[in-house]
Amino acid sequence: MSGAMRLRHQLPVLIWLVLIWILLWGTWSWANLLSGILVAVVVTNVLPLPAVIAGARLRPVPLLRFAGYFLKDLAVSSAQVAWQTIRPGGMNQGAIIAVQLRTDSDLLLTLIAESLTLVPGSIVLDLDRPRRTLGIHLLNAADADDVERQRAGVFTTEERIVRAFGTREDIARLESGEPVGEPAAGTDRAEAGR
Repeated sequence: MSGAMRLRHQLPVLIWLVLIWILLWGTWSWANLLSGILVAVVVTNVLPLPAVIAGARLRPVPLLRFAGYFLKDLAVSSAQVAWQTIRPGGMNQGAIIAVQLRTDSDLLLTLIAESLTLVPGSIVLDLDRPRRTLGIHLLNAADADDVERQRAGVFTTEERIVRAFGTREDIARLESGEPVGEPAAGTDRAEAGR
């Protein structure tokens, strides 16, 4: 990778590290700025991050759509979890499901897993990278139809994230419904339990 290309990829990290450095010192000064730049350059050269293969493309309109739905899901799920904890009947049964995703990008898989975990009521327990399968614990699963509705919600989240951050190939694969590899064994079962 050429020096200019490497700098372009490292520039956001360098800026972030300099900002963190200044925040840690608590005051802005030229000395803090210059020492922050020096520390950021040393850190990125001594401890380089691995390159992200098949990086992302940022699409503003789908990103805003994803952010809006994410905030709505966050509010609705928070209210549902709060009601689950205080309602007179106690907690409903939960479920653990396996969902095989269509995307094959490490970055997109990470974004999907993180966004699912950040919404109250579900948590990603496992990511089987070769099979692109997420193991997800659902706090509230009233019945099999509810489990399938929540599984469909995972696919909806995947679609929103791929459209906001994915490459053209990722979006084309999503639209064609074409799986990337062999289907994972047992991904169509939900194991319900209390």
